[in-house]
Amino acid sequence: MAGARAAGTVAAGTAVAGTAVAGTVAPHVIPITFALEGDRIVSAVDAKPKTTRQLQRLRNIRASPGVAVLADHYEDDWTRLWWVRADGRACVLDDPAAMAGPIRALVQRYPQYRDQPPSGPVISIAVERWTGWAAARSG
Repeated sequence: MAGARAAGTVAAGTAVAGTAVAGTVAPHVIPITFALEGDRIVSAVDAKPKTTRQLQRLRNIRASPGVAVLADHYEDDWTRLWWVRADGRACVLDDPAAMAGPIRALVQRYPQYRDQPPSGPVISIAVERWTGWAAARSG
């Protein structure tokens, strides 16, 4: 799957992806909401209930910024299956000016954020490689 096509598939094909970050003992995989902003995938800490704002994923990214994001589509009709993975380097944005663009992109993508935009921090992933697979080729 070519990079641009994969990016479009991720953006249009699914609303939630899984992100894997290096943990201290084992990989840490969590579901995220996300948006594409150029060659970056962005996600933010939002108002959904959490035990703390100092999330493990943020600590892990600060310690080891290599991440993978996996978006997939499943149906009982296996000819319609696909997945896309983006490998890259993540950073945590805390500065309000740096968070403004990513939060705007998330608000545009998710109606749930229009009344209560994420307050951050923002995870910004510079994608270094796209890979993917689809059971059926379109065209």
